[in-house]
Amino acid sequence: MKRDVQRICDRCITCRQTKSKCLPRSLYTYLLMPKKSWVDIFMNFILGLPRSKRGRDSIFMVVDRFSNMIYFISCHKTDDTTNITNLFFREIVQLHEVLLIF
Repeated sequence: MKRDVQRICDRCITCRQTKSKCLPRSLYTYLLMPKKSWVDIFMNFILGLPRSKRGRDSIFMVVDRFSNMIYFISCHKTDDTTNITNLFFREIVQLHEVLLIF
C-alpha cells in the first residue's frame, strides 16, 4: 500500500508542487521594527456590534506597533472620514502629541 500511495503522489502534479523542496523564500518580507512610539500605527474597524446606550455600533481600533498600546474608540458605522479623523485627533494626537507626516 505504501508503494501505491508513493506512485500516485509521484504522478500527481498538485502533489509535486505542494511537496516542493524549494521554499518560496522571496515571498516573505519582515516588517521593520519602529524606533519610537506612535511612529508606526495600525488602524482598523470592528463592525456589526449591538448598539450601545449612545447608539454607537462600531469600534475604531488604533494600535501602536512599538509599544503595543491599543485604543478602542466607539463610533457609528455610518461615520464618514471627517468624523473618524476628528476622533483620531481628539483621542490619539492630543494625548500622545503624535507628529503627523504626510
